[in-house]
Amino acid sequence: MDTTIHTSSAKKPSKVGDKKKFSLQEKRARSAYFLVAPALILLFGVAGWPLIRTFFYSFTDAALDAPDDYSFVGFENYFTMFEGEAYGVLADALWWQAVGNTLWFTFWSVSFELVLGLLFALLMNQKFKGQGLIRAAILVPWAIPTIVTAKMWGWMFHDQYGVINHVLTFLGLIDEKLAWIAEPDLSMWAVVFADVWKTIPFMALMLLAALQTVPADLYEAARVDGATAWQRFWRITLPLIMPAMVVALIFRIMDALRVFDLIYVLTSNSEATISISGYARDQIISYQEMGAGSAASVLVFMLVAGIAVSFLYASRMHKLED
Repeated sequence: MDTTIHTSSAKKPSKVGDKKKFSLQEKRARSAYFLVAPALILLFGVAGWPLIRTFFYSFTDAALDAPDDYSFVGFENYFTMFEGEAYGVLADALWWQAVGNTLWFTFWSVSFELVLGLLFALLMNQKFKGQGLIRAAILVPWAIPTIVTAKMWGWMFHDQYGVINHVLTFLGLIDEKLAWIAEPDLSMWAVVFADVWKTIPFMALMLLAALQTVPADLYEAARVDGATAWQRFWRITLPLIMPAMVVALIFRIMDALRVFDLIYVLTSNSEATISISGYARDQIISYQEMGAGSAASVLVFMLVAGIAVSFLYASRMHKLED
């Protein structure tokens, strides 16, 4: 009887211990919020408040030279971009041109960066003499400011004395010099090439960091089992670096969808290469229409945020299925 009573009493939860445990967790949670609060306040001041103001102005007819003199127009700015006529041009045509250019640029730029970045990462993951120097040198394009990159590639793409035409002519790939920046069919490719050159290091270093976390024992075991190099890559390397690859893709897609400075400097924001951000800039600066420009900026934000959330949701669902 005594043994039974002793055992049952030992199984009873300690309310005092639970209270102490919850109290400690609450204190840690309060401390965490207290430490994070300054950063959240700064983030709201830098990004949150301007974003709220942009949403507000998107429903008005405010002008840049008189931002306080406005009236509410509802969704008129959004309807104008999609189907209306404004500022002497077909706003819907220019808007859809900007959307098409941005999506086209994002697809090709990020695709090239992913493939080439993965190849560079696999190469740098091998042991060879001068490995550290190569890893440091590949950071140079990423470290160069975008404006400098655009100017540099603008000289390289010059139709008369650019090095690109000189090399292509020397190799016999073209018969006459091409106007890379002036030709509408070539200008977007020029922007893609410049962007890929600049951002490959980011993708390569992200994937290299993931490659270095893959245990070498897995490759040794696969070799013993007779797996080929492609099978080791497909069955071991790719699944293990997939989380880092998804993160890199999210960052790069968001950056590509917000592209402005590279296109604006390299091609003077022409209609053949205008991006969504460039369209928003023109509405605000060139036409002084803060309401229309704010509406375009809101759509850029919603597009970028929607793609980021979709990637994160798909990644989470993939983990749940595994």
